[in-house]
Amino acid sequence: MKLGFTSLANIVNCLKALQHQRDCLLVAIDGPGGAGKSTSAHLLKEQLKTLGWIVSVVKHDDFYRLSHQRENQQAAVIGGDFDWERLRDQVLTPLREGHSAHYQRYDWETDVLAEWRTISASDVVLVEGVYTMRRELTHLYDLKIWVECPRAIRLARGIARDGEKARTIWEQDWMPKEDYYVKTHLPHERADLFVNGTASYLSMSEPN
Repeated sequence: MKLGFTSLANIVNCLKALQHQRDCLLVAIDGPGGAGKSTSAHLLKEQLKTLGWIVSVVKHDDFYRLSHQRENQQAAVIGGDFDWERLRDQVLTPLREGHSAHYQRYDWETDVLAEWRTISASDVVLVEGVYTMRRELTHLYDLKIWVECPRAIRLARGIARDGEKARTIWEQDWMPKEDYYVKTHLPHERADLFVNGTASYLSMSEPN
């Protein structure tokens, strides 16, 4: 494991160093629910845009399985609620080969696959969400970022976002499944950089 949290400036510098490797850099931003992955992805995207980079964001939440598919998943399947194979086949592999990605977004309100989305092979594509650094996918990324945050803060954020009615699913379903993912797939040990998700921002400067 690489010790110490990184800064926004250091992430940008790492991407600059990788620019010569391929036209489209794939960056995974993983971490447990409520850790600050979406915020980190947004801040990184905005910073890169100020430098003239073309940046796209793909959310792993868009690859949630339909309810009948989730019901047929075995409980032992790690991250089985998310269709990581569709993420690999429709997004990661095409982009890595320099082609545009095309995929359907999962609609959480209606439990259907909604409109098709196209992601061009831009300068950087940020792939954000828990389970994005599972061992079957890590070789497809150019940079892997793990967002860390204390459990109590993550739960509080989740309840604030989803409402008190979601407490049970957070505590008894999502968080235990994420714990098992971390224990078995060791995504934090595969990470190149670590972000402190406790704060509501990514510092531009190096942390003290």
